[in-house]
Amino acid sequence: MSYMGKLIRVNLTSGKISYEDTPMDLARKYIGGRGLGSRIFINEVDPKVDAFSPENKLIFMTGPLSNTTAPTGGRYMVITKSPLTGTIASSNSGGVWGAYLKKAGYDGLIFEGDSAKPVYLIVSEIVVELKDASHVWGKRVEDTTNILSAESGEKRVSVSCIGPAGENKVLYASIMNEVHRAAGRSGVGAVMGSKNLKAVITWGAKESPIKASKDDFREITKDKIKKLKEGAITGQGLPSLGTKVLDNIINENGMYPTRNAQEVMFEGVQNMSGEALIEKGYLKRNTGCYMCPIQCARDVEMPNGRRGEGPEYETGWAFGPMMGIDDLNAICDANFTCNDLGMDTISAGVTMACMMEMWEKGLIPKEDLANGPEPNFGSTEALAFYLGRTAHREGIGAKLADGSFRFADSYGHPEYSMTVKKQEIAAYDPRGVQGHGLQYAVGNRGADHVRAYLISPEILGAPEKLDPQEVEGKPMWAKIFQDLTGVIDSSGLCLFTSFSLGAEDYNDLISAATGFDMTVDEMMQVGERIWNMERKFNQDSGIDPKEDTLPKRFFDEPITVGPNKGKVHRLPEMLPKYYEVRGWSADGRPTKEKLAELSLT
Repeated sequence: MSYMGKLIRVNLTSGKISYEDTPMDLARKYIGGRGLGSRIFINEVDPKVDAFSPENKLIFMTGPLSNTTAPTGGRYMVITKSPLTGTIASSNSGGVWGAYLKKAGYDGLIFEGDSAKPVYLIVSEIVVELKDASHVWGKRVEDTTNILSAESGEKRVSVSCIGPAGENKVLYASIMNEVHRAAGRSGVGAVMGSKNLKAVITWGAKESPIKASKDDFREITKDKIKKLKEGAITGQGLPSLGTKVLDNIINENGMYPTRNAQEVMFEGVQNMSGEALIEKGYLKRNTGCYMCPIQCARDVEMPNGRRGEGPEYETGWAFGPMMGIDDLNAICDANFTCNDLGMDTISAGVTMACMMEMWEKGLIPKEDLANGPEPNFGSTEALAFYLGRTAHREGIGAKLADGSFRFADSYGHPEYSMTVKKQEIAAYDPRGVQGHGLQYAVGNRGADHVRAYLISPEILGAPEKLDPQEVEGKPMWAKIFQDLTGVIDSSGLCLFTSFSLGAEDYNDLISAATGFDMTVDEMMQVGERIWNMERKFNQDSGIDPKEDTLPKRFFDEPITVGPNKGKVHRLPEMLPKYYEVRGWSADGRPTKEKLAELSLT
């Protein structure tokens, strides 16, 4: 049924490792990945738990399409309680690690408790073992990966680990695999660091047991790959320019947050765009994750010889326009450094942009910089300097490490933090794209661009073109995208496939692999169940529906230039309708009837 049938439970306090069957009754209702992992987490963890308490758990979970020939079938999720937001966190990563865990024979890992000393876990077909990690504690991601890979003695091995940011509990620390792939958002790496868990290294050669015949599954996957290759975005845009194909598009649409979202168009975009990455000779080749026909990742080499993946669109924006920087060299360098330190590039860049605006407005005392460079917009020196200070919680970096909301609030000015539920926004100004702004506001893990990517219809015209300033109908669009994304995140596939594939395509793949034989409506209800489950957990943990809002700037400061001149975000018009479409109460709470309908009571 494409599940390996086994989970590993690791009690880090006692060192005990045990094994249990993958709960197939829950798999039918939650599929895998984000859904199944979150269900297990919520069943076992008190919503009020402190994120850094031993009682918080950390779950790595694959999907039924991970380690199959389904296009992009290599994703995995990391689920825990977020130290940044207090919400449930479920961060997604690609590369090969998710597929390799299943090749070792397991669907997921459940970590509980915390270790008295640094440890890492080996997971293979032959052995599952905790080992001392003192020799790699304090090391950056690339060194950790290289050392542990060499120690394994295996040629085909994958390492998922934290860097100094996770060890120092930076609230937006990420978990990195294959050096450059990140489970980035919401601080999952900080939770891993709080448990003294440095890494999980895995390898194996097992195949996932597909329910359908290999020939039938091969024909289904061939059809989906054909659609991806023929799609304008997945077959042309992403392969040619990567995610940075968006730089000029979003800028021209007047919704490219610039200088901490004080502006929406960046004058230096031509110097740091996806096109510039090619024209300046940085791009060496396209690359991609496990079983990926899109190949949107960029293998980049800087003039000084430093080489790695990226920057992606969001990273390039966060270290570029959001900070008023158009130096491509500085942006690439910050991307590699941030990955090596193990920090979410979006939150890192947006937090520094917050600092820059507050510095230029005279709200940060000079002595707080402790002889560091002045953090003015456009300062590449400040970017490089404060990244390192943040990862090690040195000086003002200790405040930056807590995210922009806590940073700005510590100076009495939380309004300069571009966050929702304390998580930093992504690279789309909500004043220019009403539906996408709505889904920022209601996001289950705070401001988020990958839980309902309404940029797809509102800007890119997939599956159909919507007016980005229209509010009518956007609540329903948000719900549909949120539910479908829940399915995709649970399946083990990449969200980018949704530019060319629809609900029926995903249902074809999931049903063939698992044998569940769901209808499309039943599959979409799985996504709805996941969204409501997360929402209820958040509210039980103390997240008030009043937090379904946006930074004041997007309501009070109309855009001054470009195609959206004069526009603000119209959340008050959409939010009540969104709650209605969701079947929730007027104050945004899932009703008993809705929970019963979704078997969540």
